[in-house]
Amino acid sequence: MASLIKKVINTAKSSKPIGPYSQAVLVDRTVYISGQVGLDPSSGQLVPGGVKEETKQALTNMGEILKAAGCDFTNVVKTTVLLADMNDFNTVNEIYQQYFKSDFPARAAFQVTALPKGARVEIEAVAVQGPLTKA
Repeated sequence: MASLIKKVINTAKSSKPIGPYSQAVLVDRTVYISGQVGLDPSSGQLVPGGVKEETKQALTNMGEILKAAGCDFTNVVKTTVLLADMNDFNTVNEIYQQYFKSDFPARAAFQVTALPKGARVEIEAVAVQGPLTKA
């Protein structure tokens, strides 16, 4: 059996991990992006403005990681959204649709008790490198 190559993806244009994990890991053509919260890459602090601004920043950070992996939002095939309050679901969706415009990825959304640094939202993703042809 041929071995697969594992490559760690990191970019200074996204927030630094706040624990022992990578921003993303590439295996073959699949990119596994760690959960992103609304941290400002320059300060390492949550952006002000609540769940709306945190969602924008989390997805902006994700976009920078996707770029570093040679991808963009059209390469994303699955996301998981973690919310501190499910009442924020519609607000997060409004922002989410600004980044994922069509052929939306598969997704799960959960309410959780707490998120790192007191964040209101965290989003992780799986993407596939290269052109994707519609069936």
